[in-house]
Amino acid sequence: MTDTAHPGGATAADRYVVAPPPVAAVPVAGTDRLFPVHRVYCVGRNYAAHAVEMGHDPDKEHPFFFQKNPDNLVTGGGAFPYPPATTDVHHEIELVVALKSGGQDIPVEDALNHVYGYAVGLDMTRRDLQAEAKKAGRPWAVAKAFEKSGPIGPIAPAGEIGHPADGAIWLKVNDEMRQDGDLNQLIWKVPEVISYLSGLFALATGDLIFTGTPSGVGPVQRGDVLHGHIAGIGDLHCAVA
Repeated sequence: MTDTAHPGGATAADRYVVAPPPVAAVPVAGTDRLFPVHRVYCVGRNYAAHAVEMGHDPDKEHPFFFQKNPDNLVTGGGAFPYPPATTDVHHEIELVVALKSGGQDIPVEDALNHVYGYAVGLDMTRRDLQAEAKKAGRPWAVAKAFEKSGPIGPIAPAGEIGHPADGAIWLKVNDEMRQDGDLNQLIWKVPEVISYLSGLFALATGDLIFTGTPSGVGPVQRGDVLHGHIAGIGDLHCAVA
C-alpha cells in the first residue's frame, strides 16, 4: 500500500490501528535485492528413502502439504535458536522453489515458467511434538511452524542457473555427513509439485515451496553447526543457539 493522502490529511499508514509487520524477504544471491515472501508451503515425504525411514510406503501416497509462516524464515546465516517445549529437534535439508508468478490449476508443462529461482533450506522439526500430533490425528503446526524453524540461504535466480533436476543435496552436522541424496530422487518433481499444489491453493508471486528432504534426518543439539549444500544452487550455514 502506498502512503497516499486521504480526506482530512490522513495517510495510508495512519489507517492501520497498529504498525504493520515488516515484509518477510530472502536475499537474492550475488545482489543486494530481496525476494518478498507471500506464503511458505512444504511437501511431506517427497523422497522415497525418507518416507521409508518415517515408516511409510512412498508408492501409495499422493503429495501432501503443510505450511510454515513467512516470518519463520531465518536468512543471512542467522542462528537457529533451540525451541521450547521439545527435546527432539530434527534437521531436514530441502530444495526451496521461489515463485515469481502463480495461479490455479497450472499445467505441469507450464509450471517452470512460474519459478523465479531456487535456494537451500532447512525444515526444522520438533519431532516429538509431531509424533504426538500424528498419534492424536492433529495438525502439525506446533511441530513445523514455530519461530525460526526455516533457515534459508540466498535465492539463485533460474535465469542464471536453470532448473536443477539432479545434483547432490546434503547436510553435515559438525562436519559429519548426515543427509546425502540427489535431486533426481524426488518422488514428485518440481513441475509436478507446482501443478498439484496449484490445484489446492491459488499460488501467488512470492510463494516458497520446500520440496521435501532426503533420508538421514536426525536430532540437533545446542552448539551444533549445520552446513547444507545443493549442487548448482549454493550453501547454507546455520548454528544451533
